[in-house]
Amino acid sequence: MNSIIRTDELRFSYTTAEGVAPVVLDGVSLEIEEGSFVAVLGHNGSGKSTLAKTFNAVLLPTDGQVLVEGMDTRDESLLLDIRRTVGMVFQNPDNQIVANVVEEDVAFAPENLGVPTEEIRKRVDDALAAVRMSQFVTHAPHLLSGGQKQRVAIAGVIAMEPACIVLDEATAMLDPIGRQEVLSTIHRLNREKGITVVLITHHMNEAEEADRVIVMNDGRVAMDGTPQAVFSQVERLRDMGLTVPDTVDLLDRLRRDGVDVPLDALTVEACAAAICAALG
Repeated sequence: MNSIIRTDELRFSYTTAEGVAPVVLDGVSLEIEEGSFVAVLGHNGSGKSTLAKTFNAVLLPTDGQVLVEGMDTRDESLLLDIRRTVGMVFQNPDNQIVANVVEEDVAFAPENLGVPTEEIRKRVDDALAAVRMSQFVTHAPHLLSGGQKQRVAIAGVIAMEPACIVLDEATAMLDPIGRQEVLSTIHRLNREKGITVVLITHHMNEAEEADRVIVMNDGRVAMDGTPQAVFSQVERLRDMGLTVPDTVDLLDRLRRDGVDVPLDALTVEACAAAICAALG
């Protein structure tokens, strides 16, 4: 499978007013495959959100390289093509909503890209249908719930027809219902439309259904593998100040009490089956 994003020895430092430049990303080399669903985890300050912002040139490398479909993010002449390829959804949907009507907000980015009017209408309709918000086409965004606003923000990105969507803690400000609405939407986009998804999150349970989990720690990739492989390393994750999914936590507690259960049963169903099997 081809990679859509590749970083080579990526380093990034924020320059402060005092001139001090603490290293936030320290030699990150990884590839994101086309059509994959990747969750990036890490505690606050681990570098995960900074990494996300380098994927579509919101931030440029201090050293090393970020390539999007072979395009170097430091090449200003390629910036528009890079941002057409990788769309970003941020934590607060209110910061991305720019119009007073839902359909106008979703049309904003295609209009700025110079897309013909007839094509914009089709893209807006298709994008709102993809996030199941068609019935709100003429609504005012500020009257929507948090989850609905975030789905409108996602629709605005979809209307640009990106090959990849990066969600930078896009569920952090949502209640459980809103969080589930957004997660269901992006999983469906990945599954049905083949859009590559990179989900930056601190919610362990959100990563259970990803194809791959990357754990950032102190600006480096500390762990990288399937959810089962990563979350079964309970103590290592806890040493980095991270929790594990509730199912894994339960299984780990049972193991400590002498019950022979695996740690890779992530879903509730798999966890229940593992416990029933262990108890005979």
